[in-house]
Amino acid sequence: DDPALESHRIPLAQRTASVWHVYLPDVRPGQLYGYRVDGPFDPDAGHWFNPAKLLIDPYARAVAGRVRWNEALLAVPPGEQLASLPDPRDSAGAVPPCVVVDDAFTWGDDRPPRTPWNRTVIYECHVRGMTIRHPEVPAQHRGTYLGLASDPVIEHLTSLGVTAVELLPVHQSFDEYHLSSRGLRQYWGYNSIGFFAPELRYATGSRGEQVSEFRTMVKTLHQAGLEVILDVVYNHTGEGSHQGPVLSFRGIDNVNYYHLHPDARRHYNDFSGTGNSVRLAHPNALQLVMDSLRYWVEQMHVDGFRFDLAPIMARDYRAFDRNAAFFRAVQQDPVLSQVKMIAEPWDLGEGGYQLGNFPAGWGEWNDRYRNCIRRFWRGDDGQVPELASRLAGSSDIFEHSGRGTEASINFVTAHDGFTLNDLVTYTEKRNLANGEDNRDGNGENYSSNWGEEGPSTSPRVVDLRERMKRNFLATLLFSQGVPMILGGDEIGRTQLGNNNAYCQDNEISWVDWNLSPEQTELAEFTRRLIEIYRENPVLRRRRFFSNTRPEGEQTKDLTWLRPDGSEMTTDDWRNPHNHVLGMMIPAYAADELDDQGRPAAAETLLLL
Repeated sequence: DDPALESHRIPLAQRTASVWHVYLPDVRPGQLYGYRVDGPFDPDAGHWFNPAKLLIDPYARAVAGRVRWNEALLAVPPGEQLASLPDPRDSAGAVPPCVVVDDAFTWGDDRPPRTPWNRTVIYECHVRGMTIRHPEVPAQHRGTYLGLASDPVIEHLTSLGVTAVELLPVHQSFDEYHLSSRGLRQYWGYNSIGFFAPELRYATGSRGEQVSEFRTMVKTLHQAGLEVILDVVYNHTGEGSHQGPVLSFRGIDNVNYYHLHPDARRHYNDFSGTGNSVRLAHPNALQLVMDSLRYWVEQMHVDGFRFDLAPIMARDYRAFDRNAAFFRAVQQDPVLSQVKMIAEPWDLGEGGYQLGNFPAGWGEWNDRYRNCIRRFWRGDDGQVPELASRLAGSSDIFEHSGRGTEASINFVTAHDGFTLNDLVTYTEKRNLANGEDNRDGNGENYSSNWGEEGPSTSPRVVDLRERMKRNFLATLLFSQGVPMILGGDEIGRTQLGNNNAYCQDNEISWVDWNLSPEQTELAEFTRRLIEIYRENPVLRRRRFFSNTRPEGEQTKDLTWLRPDGSEMTTDDWRNPHNHVLGMMIPAYAADELDDQGRPAAAETLLLL
């Protein structure tokens, strides 16, 4: 049971299509194993083979522990980055072994909810943070997959009216040295090292329980009608730069898994800001990711994916390619083409901002929506023309690709940034707990005109902030497109001003379920907004609005109104000091039909 002790070393003597393999008929579930790969150690050619390093199987279904930082993990000793000989130190005591898992699971009549895009309301949350402080979740299940599947949590989600949970990364991840050395950890999980293995921290055991408990969570959420969308990080791995650890991919096939710098193959093309980028332009790396995606859909029954730094998935050496092999593979895949695909449409490489440029079938996080809505409610001048485009589904961004309103994933807040409560409370970020002298995180604030900073108890300030929260939530739910709510915003969750809590596995990030009357009222308000959204098909159009009047109709698909109720004029649109906009959608504008084939709307909707 000691992962540092090896009982056998078994050579992989067989090779098929450049893949080494071995069949072990006597291996049973619970067996621990790892890889050691021999080959040339030639970093200048991109090769880091070293049999002294224990490696995690890229296809491992579970990992029996977490990486423990030790200098033996490094490809070369500190201060010897140009070393030409492999480091002889054995890393087995620091790298967790993989686990052979039992794939048997009783799914019963589990079926994916398959909620249409135009009825989808996404709730972004963290498995651990959502449940670790919930007093009604059984103590032994708090912070786990089973805790997220517990009755009180599901009751909250279903009563709220959301249709899908989007989980921050649940692939096995790795705590970077700069965090673990400061007593912090990679709380969000954006540092994957196992594309098939569920994160061990969210399970009650380490010998495969993470697999069965994840499946139990999905099955239970499906029974409640909730879809499960995974935030996935295939753009980079936890191995970092050439100065980072050798954990898996680097020691198995560095040249083919990663983007290497063409003029210095010891180094990586880093489009992610983490030290490396996965090279999906290579067939083996592409196969790995496609196999992983299919596994999570077919064997774990998830309903979709949100891709972190998605342009990297479509980079061939440098440039983003809208017709990249990855997109083509997904489009023709009989499994993956049927699930929800969402892109974070930017990365840190050249030409990395690609909002609106993803192919048919994809949704995209619309940060232009977020920025416009925030600036409008802050009171900035000149926001009304763009506000109209964002409220109407952002056709200026997505229509050219042949997509409809479902392409725009609308959000005001997300895990990366202020919570809604903090957005209207703090004028400056407060990230000192991250240990980077408050230099990390986006510095732009949106609350400078909204009163005193901090958790003031002044009735005037409290009332203003409560109204601003409602303004944001109502705007989000009454906009065309797919709304995404940050988990906890509906109850006024605070991170005490920290807008980059990626390393805060503590009360800063965890949801506090001890609610004040104001928080309970905000939750009820959010429920009512979602109910209105659900009951009014004109808010859930699949097609963009038309500028032409239907035959026999006296009104247009959509009419923009001034404060006095008359229609907006050209001068009104050009007036930068105009801060009020009315949106009137006639009943016939619904593009969803009832059982008799008529537009499924009962009345004209007027939003001011």
